[in-house]
Formats: sequence, structure tokens, C-alpha cells
Amino acid sequence: MSAPLRVAFDATFLLSPRTGIGTFAWAVLDRMAAMADIEVTAYAVALRQRDVIAAAVPARVRVPWRTEVLSPLHTRAAWKRSDLPPIEWVTGGVDVVHSPNYVVPPTRRAAQVVSVHDLTFLHHPELATTDTRRYPPLLRRACARGAFVHADSRFIADEIIDAFDWPADRVIVVPLAIDPVAETPDGAGAVLAEGDRYLLAVGTVEPRKNLPRLIAAFDRVADDDPDLRLVLAGAQGWGADAVSGAIVVARHSSRIVRLGWVADDERAALLRGAAALAYPSVYEGFGLPPLEAMSVGTPVVAGAAGALLETCGGAAELVDPHDVDAIEAGLRAVVFDDDHAEELVRRGRANVERFSWDRCTDELLDLYRLAIAGR
Repeated sequence: MSAPLRVAFDATFLLSPRTGIGTFAWAVLDRMAAMADIEVTAYAVALRQRDVIAAAVPARVRVPWRTEVLSPLHTRAAWKRSDLPPIEWVTGGVDVVHSPNYVVPPTRRAAQVVSVHDLTFLHHPELATTDTRRYPPLLRRACARGAFVHADSRFIADEIIDAFDWPADRVIVVPLAIDPVAETPDGAGAVLAEGDRYLLAVGTVEPRKNLPRLIAAFDRVADDDPDLRLVLAGAQGWGADAVSGAIVVARHSSRIVRLGWVADDERAALLRGAAALAYPSVYEGFGLPPLEAMSVGTPVVAGAAGALLETCGGAAELVDPHDVDAIEAGLRAVVFDDDHAEELVRRGRANVERFSWDRCTDELLDLYRLAIAGR
């Protein structure tokens, strides 16, 4: 019997409220931990005690005793300048280390894999936090060390190769997936929307989500549908003032419902009850909300930009996100043409079948073995 594959996995994003990266990390860790031929060790770049980390990861995942020494500030500062400390000082001997979010540590012998979900910090530096501004030099050092990249889409893979001169044979596409959208009571979304008929925009309020243009397009469509509402559900980010300004000048501002951050059950209710998901983003590395909408039979209007063309797979009404006229036409095509909306629903349900966490995990394990062979 061959020895198990020893994987060290960064579980930092399981220590705070679950984001998309946290969902990804949990799904992959949970599946690997259930495999007899995989030995998984979780570490965290965070000042947390071992028992806190152990409580955050799936059962059967090993947590080393020295994890709490990985200070995010000091450790990442050291990794920008040197290959110390190697992760094996914390995890012990492993075959491969995987960071699901941009920063993979140096190693003594283990192969290195880093997930890169988008390059927002390069394309939209105004959205970058102090932490994300540290990513480029850390990624360049990882490239120099021979690390392999997991990219969520071909679009992002090509951007990584171009931006960092990363060898193409070390940038591997493994699509993400979605968790099932929770069942919710009938009409729960309409209660939140304050009306039965509504378009939904979901996601952090930031410029790349393109909400001012969406609001302008909705304002025109609303002229011909007195019951239609627009619901904006997402935490406030950079650029929220532009959204507020667009609402103020909209003729139908009273029918724009701004909910801010919503809990998972509220998000599920909104997705299930919407006439359509409006997602005219100008830049995405993958795009989970369109898949969530498709999975519950909600048609999608999405920007023909970034990775959305790949993720949506011809199952969404794709529009030029920079053109208000095009967004308006896309919304009208779904809102006023029931047959077309039903066809998008049919295509959407089929499209979602292409993505699963089992497939994602299996393909990541193939990537680990490739990285080990090429270290």
C-alpha cells in the first residue's frame, strides 16, 4: 500500500464569518479529510490558539501544536524578503502545501500551490486593502520558488501568466462550485423586497459590480412595469456614494430597495423569489451568484466580461456592462419575455451541473500531484 498524500492547507478563512473563500476551503478540506489516502494538516496565518483552529476545521483534519506562531503581520513580512520560516516548522513533513487565497508559504521540501481568484488588486487598486496590496511581491516570490497556481477560470489563468510572467504549465484551471441554496418559505423574498416582482443584485457594493449603470437601466425598464422593483443586497464597500447618487436621480427611486448585508437565509429567499438576478459586473474571476441563481431556477442577466462568459456557459442573458442601453435590453429580454426567461432557466439548471465540489477536489488533488512531480 502506498503512503498517503500529505497535504498542508491554509485554514485561515475558516476563522471568521464564512466568505466565498471560506466556503471553498471548507468544501475541499471536508472532502480530502474523508479520503483514506490523504492526510490533511490545517494551519492558519493568524494569532489563534490550536483549539480555536481545531474547532473551525472539519473532523479528521490534523492541527499542529505550533500553529499559533504564524503572526499574519510578521510572517508575511518575512516571506516577502526570505524563505523563512518554512511551513514545515509548523506542520511537520508534508508533500504539498496549498493556500486557497494568494499567499503560499515557503517550504523546505514540499511542493507549493496557491489559489488566485482574481487580480482586483492590480486592476482596481482603489479597492485594495493594506493586506491585498502585499499580494504582488508575495506572488512573485512564490513564482520564483516554483509554485503552481490554481486559477478558478481560464480568464484568470491567462491574466496571471501575463501579469506575473508565470510559466503557463504551472498555472492550472480548476473551477469552483456552489453549495446548495437553502430552502426558504414561499414569499420570503417578496417580504424582504417589499413587493412580489423584483430584480436582485447581490454582492458587496463596489465599483466593479457596476450598480450605477444597473440602476439607470432599471429606471427605464420600470417605466413599463409599475410593479417591478430593484433589490440591492450586499455589504457596503468602496464606491457606495456613487450608488447613492444614482438612486437619488432615479425617477423610480421609491422602488429601489437597499438592504445592505443579508444573512444566508435572506440571501437564499431573495435568490429564489427574484424575477431575475442582475449581475452586470465589469470584472469577475469566477462569479458564484449567477450559479446560485441558476441552481434555483432564477434567470440571470450578466456582464459579458471577465470570467462570467465561462461561468455562465451560454445560460445567461449576456450584456455589455459598460453600456446602459445594453443592460436595459438584457433586463427587458428577461422581464417581458416569459418564454425566453424559461429557456434561460432550463439552460441554467444544466449549466450548474458542470460544477461540483467533488470535481473541484479531485482536480486539485491532480494538481497537487503535478506540483509534487515538478518541484
